[in-house]
Amino acid sequence: MMTYDINLRVMRIDESAKLPEFAHEGDAGMDLFSIEDKSIPPGETVLIRTGIKIELPPYTEAQIRPRSGLALKNSITVLNTPGTIDQGYRGEIGVILINHGKHTFKVEKHMKIAQMVVKPILKVNLTEVKDLSKSDRSEGGFGSTGLK
Repeated sequence: MMTYDINLRVMRIDESAKLPEFAHEGDAGMDLFSIEDKSIPPGETVLIRTGIKIELPPYTEAQIRPRSGLALKNSITVLNTPGTIDQGYRGEIGVILINHGKHTFKVEKHMKIAQMVVKPILKVNLTEVKDLSKSDRSEGGFGSTGLK
């Protein structure tokens, strides 16, 4: 298996902020932590601050993804999953959480709220064409392969 060591520069903009961290060796995602206490009523969306900014290496992006435990146990997920942080963004990382549950959910300071995965990106050159090549799938989509 091929691995790459890259450096992710992280800046705390709030003294109480926790740096992202991997829970286990080999994990794809780093946990992100809240710097605030906030309540999310059922059906509502809230932006949670992390108190950090990052500087991604060239040709990478950071994806913000839900934590499976919050989703399963509390129906809390990242609304625009995966959220994309582009290489040139230098603002604070905020996580948009939504409560799909029936009860108000309390986000607490230093709670793990999401995970961040750093991935390589490809530079894509666009070519306008008049026709596309044929494929087995063609234009089939939105359930075209059935349920079973």
